[in-house]
Amino acid sequence: MTADFPPPLAAEIRDEDAVALFQQLQQRVVQIPFESGAEIQTTYVHAAPECSVSRAALIVLLAGFDSSLLEFRRLFSRLATQHETWAIDLLGFGFTQAIPLTPVNPISIRHHLLKIVQTWIDQPVILVGASLGGAVAIDFALHHLGWVRLLVLIDSVGFSGSFPIGQFLPRSLLELGADWLRFRKSAALSAALTLPMMNSGLVDALRCSLLQQAMPGWKEALVSFSQSGGYADLGNRISQIQHQTLII
Repeated sequence: MTADFPPPLAAEIRDEDAVALFQQLQQRVVQIPFESGAEIQTTYVHAAPECSVSRAALIVLLAGFDSSLLEFRRLFSRLATQHETWAIDLLGFGFTQAIPLTPVNPISIRHHLLKIVQTWIDQPVILVGASLGGAVAIDFALHHLGWVRLLVLIDSVGFSGSFPIGQFLPRSLLELGADWLRFRKSAALSAALTLPMMNSGLVDALRCSLLQQAMPGWKEALVSFSQSGGYADLGNRISQIQHQTLII
């Protein structure tokens, strides 16, 4: 783990599923083929059943916008009892570092995921994407169908939730939006801590949702992705792969 990881707020989390997943976090360098030859310190969790199972059922979990693989803290251990399972934070999101001068956009995210699937896993995978992770999964399947066995989409961007206007907004406004996102989550946590009899599960959920915002480059990555226009064009292309898709 890097010197600035994990963020201090992680020590305050008591949720058993979150703590268990956090203790399994690993980091590994992935080099993506840009001009800079960027080396991405990539954060992930990997587990497999103790008994021998078919490699055809391997699952890769992709979290949503301004989130991390902790989004799957309830799901990961349950899947891993039956399937080899990976949860991966992609370039610029979660606990995976953003690299100065390396753009965070659909192309760089796709290259990052392709390198992981090719070099770490080396077989077609079941991609499970939530929100923005669903858009990443769709985009990946459109470009690299041979590496995808099945898509499972949970409230996926592409069907809803895109932000194409970001590419037309000034950087200063996008930075203000990122600051507001950080403030809104921090304010929600502060309010939850002051309210009597607040459910501890909600407090931990808020803490989990804030952790990635403490990572170096978090704000720059969100601005870079917003400037790219994101996955606004996916809606017209989903029909190309719907025979391989399970939508939740």
